[in-house]
Amino acid sequence: MRGAQTLEKSSRDVHYTPGETTVAIIGLGYVGLPLAVEFASAGFKCIGIDVDPRKVKSLNAQSSYIPDVPTEQMAPFVQSGLLSATRDFSALADCDAIVICVPTPLRKTKDPDISHILSACSKIVKHLKSGHLIILESTTYPGTTDEVILPIFEESGMKVGESFFLAFSPERVDPGNPEFKTRNICKIVGGVTPECTKRAVELYGHAVDTVLPVSSSKVAEMAKLLENTYRSVNIALANELALMCHRLNIDVWEVIDAAATKPFGYQAFYPGPGIGGHCIPLDPYYLTWKARLSGFEAKFIGLAAEINSAMPHHVVDIVSDALNTDGKCINGSRILILGVAYKKNVGDTRESPALEVMDLLHIKGARLSYSDPFVPAIAHCGQELKSVDVTPELLSEADCVVIITNHSDFDYTAIASHAKLIVDTRNAVKNNLGRNARVVKL
Repeated sequence: MRGAQTLEKSSRDVHYTPGETTVAIIGLGYVGLPLAVEFASAGFKCIGIDVDPRKVKSLNAQSSYIPDVPTEQMAPFVQSGLLSATRDFSALADCDAIVICVPTPLRKTKDPDISHILSACSKIVKHLKSGHLIILESTTYPGTTDEVILPIFEESGMKVGESFFLAFSPERVDPGNPEFKTRNICKIVGGVTPECTKRAVELYGHAVDTVLPVSSSKVAEMAKLLENTYRSVNIALANELALMCHRLNIDVWEVIDAAATKPFGYQAFYPGPGIGGHCIPLDPYYLTWKARLSGFEAKFIGLAAEINSAMPHHVVDIVSDALNTDGKCINGSRILILGVAYKKNVGDTRESPALEVMDLLHIKGARLSYSDPFVPAIAHCGQELKSVDVTPELLSEADCVVIITNHSDFDYTAIASHAKLIVDTRNAVKNNLGRNARVVKL
């Protein structure tokens, strides 16, 4: 078993063997599909289950819909029969291990929504058999595995740690990161019982390089929330510093770059138009919600979320002030948004601050257009808005160009040369660019 730490031997040593073990992955998105490919790469038969017929059809047609999983990497496993997809949950009866990788969004009240987890579990229990190993990867609050999922399966009359096995192993996917993929990111595993942990570690040891067992599922759940809350809090600090520097007429980017020269005791985080994606905007709320149930108010974490969520409004204020300096107002101005994905060089718009910035500008009467090489179209204010090509004519006609996502494909020299006014929320337009535009930074 490659990379896994050694646990005490059990009287029931079970080995998950390539060519003999079948793994089911429920949820074939940014987490599930890369994991399925890694198991198939290790020689396991892997069945992906998803309620979205488009994903099922695409996978079975040997065509990847996730940028981090090239089609040429995935296709051979589909051709060989090691990887397939279905919408039929009865396929679980033929599997030895089941990994749940479904979304965990927030309700409008900012409370956790684990309905997708509960739906998956309700389908699993119908096909639960002796020996099944079930692992939850979806990010959730501490106690979900033990207090919510376990009772669902125990209603079948089976006993955890003996008849079936249950563990939590948080996903750590970073879409668009060319250096860290599913295989070379350490896998944390916490089982409901020691035997559950042992089996989950043994399984993952075939698909990832390093596996770290922890003492419980709650520890594993909490570790995931800490990782992203750490990022949320530090980004909030950078954002608050940006707000302060804006008032004091200091370049926040120069301040951060100067501080980053310290070789110890400091890690650089950068401000931006807000936070997006499937983790950082959501996970702190899962943690504060659970803490509140126990009578603890996580004030620091809540304040960080408040600061980050206010940044799109700050961006709109900057746009308004910048246009006002040119004798214009937002109402009727032609505003070009560059980048609507939540991060650089990906096509994921989940929780993207660009969408809120656009909504706020629309309410104020802006004439909006956007360009994003990774997002060909978005739904905006009840209609489909399509990405436009960034041409010199488009740039010169815009009253303001707002850089929200600093994709590498954008030619910032050309943008700075042809635009009249740029609001740069990512420090993409460097001072050494020969430019025509007036640049206002975050």
